[in-house]
Amino acid sequence: MESNCVQFLENKTILVTGVPGFLAKVFVEKILRIQPNVKKLFLLLRAADNESAMQRFRSEVLEKDLFRVLRNKLGDGNLKALVSDKVIPIPGDISVDNLGVKDSDLLKRMWNEIDIVVNVAATTNFDERYDVGIRINTFGPLNVLNFAKKCVKGQLLLHVSTAYVCGEKSGLLQEKTFHMGETLNGHGNLVIETEMELMKQKLKELQKLDCPVEEIAQTMKDLGMSRAKFHGWPNTYVFTKSMGEMLLNNHKEDLPVVVIRPTMITSTFSEPFPGWIEGLRTIDSVIVAYGKGRLKCFLADPNSVLDLVPVDMVANAMVNAAAIHAGKLGSQTVYHVGSSSKNPITFEQVHDLAARYFTKNPLFGLNGSPIIVSKGTILSTMAQFNFYVTLRYKLPLQTLTAKLSWRCGWSSSTNLMSCLRAYLTIRILRYCG
Repeated sequence: MESNCVQFLENKTILVTGVPGFLAKVFVEKILRIQPNVKKLFLLLRAADNESAMQRFRSEVLEKDLFRVLRNKLGDGNLKALVSDKVIPIPGDISVDNLGVKDSDLLKRMWNEIDIVVNVAATTNFDERYDVGIRINTFGPLNVLNFAKKCVKGQLLLHVSTAYVCGEKSGLLQEKTFHMGETLNGHGNLVIETEMELMKQKLKELQKLDCPVEEIAQTMKDLGMSRAKFHGWPNTYVFTKSMGEMLLNNHKEDLPVVVIRPTMITSTFSEPFPGWIEGLRTIDSVIVAYGKGRLKCFLADPNSVLDLVPVDMVANAMVNAAAIHAGKLGSQTVYHVGSSSKNPITFEQVHDLAARYFTKNPLFGLNGSPIIVSKGTILSTMAQFNFYVTLRYKLPLQTLTAKLSWRCGWSSSTNLMSCLRAYLTIRILRYCG
């Protein structure tokens, strides 16, 4: 299949959004490494102008250790020549028409040359402001779709979503598209235009009252979470991504569309080399906090399966899907990319691996001494967690939650589990920083 993909990519012109994001840069490196005869790579990234776009590409993509294999293979000079010949960084924004590309000549060139459009751009904050989430995750894909339709040679739009648009269901989940108005709980009818108006109205009210910036931000976050849960989704991120899929399905016409839904993306498995990662991603924050000795208990079912997938496997799936479905007019295909079905790993197994790793390879404290970790306590029920908190803090859980809510500025009606999750998140982020 690799040879078919290499052949498919030859002489193709590809637009990739979401650069310099983690997955997008791995995808770009993969193409340049396996098919240097790709015709052009237009890379859309946030920047003020062409010069700053190129500077951002060089510093946040090309100079990363991710390109070590390609750099060693070609040498610095040849790699720079390849990039200069093949890669065109473009300042833009998927949340506006024509992806924010202002140069009319460049627009015409892109519409005349692009074969494949790959949309990786998104905001991945679970509790994102509702206005930001709708603008980027919901209407962003529609703007990318409209752009792709103007590409006279356009063969495919490949859109990266998330497996968690399916909500909190268990068992095997069908790889099916979302239809307009569909909800996860079956209550009422989801109308995206209504959601947009609700968001605009609330934002207008807050601005009219001259509310502080922090209050506006928090209120818009709360609105997103409440609307998501009203329709059956667990958070703003997956809700707005789901609505983005609906718009693609409803407006695609004859353009072939592939939706890739990865689970929790982790470091590379083998390409371009094992173990490359950038920053702390998904479960990494929890692992590092544990390694620093700051996180000693986990509120989790030890037998629950964590669906983790290496980033290079997601990039491979994207390339394969593009090669298979390009040019199939009117088709729309969904692929879930994960591990829980054929290669599952439980929370307890991840914890055991982390304990073994940090025992052999401890992190070091500020005083230079190794941090000794012990096996953490896994609390699988709220009763166990209540007992643990009462013993440790000498306070009932409800009292601790009330104090936490007051300190963090949460309302008294904030859900107990939301408080606990937020509390643990704050501790993790504080000790990973």
